[in-house]
Amino acid sequence: MSSLPETEAAESSPSSSAAADVVTCSEDNPSQSPSSSMSPQPVELPLSWPSNGNLNLEWIQNLMSTLEWSSRNIPPSEFSSVLPVEVFDCLVLRASKLLHKEPNCVRIDPSDSDSVVVVGDVHGQLHDVLSLLGDAGFPAQNRFFIFNGDYVDRGAWGLETFLLLLACKIFMPQRIYLLRGNHESKYCTSVYGFEKEVLTKYGDKGKHVYRKCLGCFEGLPLTTIIAGRVFTAHGGLFRSVTVTPSKRPKGKKNRKISSNLEPIPSSLGTLDELSRARRSVLDPPWEGLNLIPGDVLWSDPSMKPGLSPNKERGIGLLWGPDCTEDFLKKFNLKLIIRSHEGPDAREKRPEFAGMDEGYTIDHVVESGKLITLFSAPDYPQFQASEDRYNNKGAYIVLEPPTFDDPVFHSFGAVTPRPKVNAYYNYEEVIDSDEELDMASMTTNSVHD
Repeated sequence: MSSLPETEAAESSPSSSAAADVVTCSEDNPSQSPSSSMSPQPVELPLSWPSNGNLNLEWIQNLMSTLEWSSRNIPPSEFSSVLPVEVFDCLVLRASKLLHKEPNCVRIDPSDSDSVVVVGDVHGQLHDVLSLLGDAGFPAQNRFFIFNGDYVDRGAWGLETFLLLLACKIFMPQRIYLLRGNHESKYCTSVYGFEKEVLTKYGDKGKHVYRKCLGCFEGLPLTTIIAGRVFTAHGGLFRSVTVTPSKRPKGKKNRKISSNLEPIPSSLGTLDELSRARRSVLDPPWEGLNLIPGDVLWSDPSMKPGLSPNKERGIGLLWGPDCTEDFLKKFNLKLIIRSHEGPDAREKRPEFAGMDEGYTIDHVVESGKLITLFSAPDYPQFQASEDRYNNKGAYIVLEPPTFDDPVFHSFGAVTPRPKVNAYYNYEEVIDSDEELDMASMTTNSVHD
């Protein structure tokens, strides 16, 4: 248990050196009873941790309005004067403890009075996330929210987006579920901007904040099963782990190695194998016996039957409609909802529909469907070309009694976005996570 120093309250600008009353990072947070009203709250700077350690609706509302305000009114280098590192520590500590306790596959059993909202990639597009939450009706005691990964990178507000969702998890731990995406990793965040974003926003405390975020990423669950009928995962299906590990090819560190992947067994993994996988790795392995996390986070559907190496990604699988059918039938499911592919990725895969509306139905088989869901409109935020994809984002609502008949809600981007510089070289970086330098990825744990 840690505490924050006692100082005077800030009166006007985020540059004030003031903090908040004495608070402690309490581990207990009794369930709140939020209302459906999300009226804007006055900005209070700097943000402080509640003195009783419990997050209530007013605190969440104030966090939302403060993050939105600060994105438009202060330079990123002053972000720590809005959300001090001590408050960050309390937030991430509490959320990490909740997340690490959850299983790899979280089973969600809504009642007949509940609905379930599923959200795809959001990639640091804070303003679109705030708009989505308002449109989908957050918070509510009769509604579950499942976020399907990729909270950070590419967009300029990955840190704010991730911290907001962690706060929502703390506020309503049995109603908000955060899954891991492939970008919640050390490798991706070092390439696509999140690491630089954190270092910019927290300065000399940036390395500490980044390490804590990585540690929190390791605790994110991998999948959910909703009402025993719907399977959600960021990338998709996974192989059986009864496979002989391959040897890493020799050569230069930065050489693309995806072409040297070993042949993949023609056997899908089981839910028991998924439950036993070790998810607490900074970067999921692409070789060895702990392959399931990498498959779940990186795999893509294919129109070609069977399982094959995902050579474009350099990690994970490609699986065909027959595998979708086998998985649904074996586990008595009706629907698979995955994310992982935006308009840039789909542009390179003409055999599949584009991401103009924020979702596609990729496989229709006897037992059900496979859907790709993407929730970042007008993506990516930074583009080298003047020709933008102008895609919509979407979220899915699942309703009783079966929860397996998805209702799609497409939405456009909030405009104008605040002007801000990118945290990665978007003119040179690859568009869709291809040709990864797998040899630079590590599976070591994070230590502060």
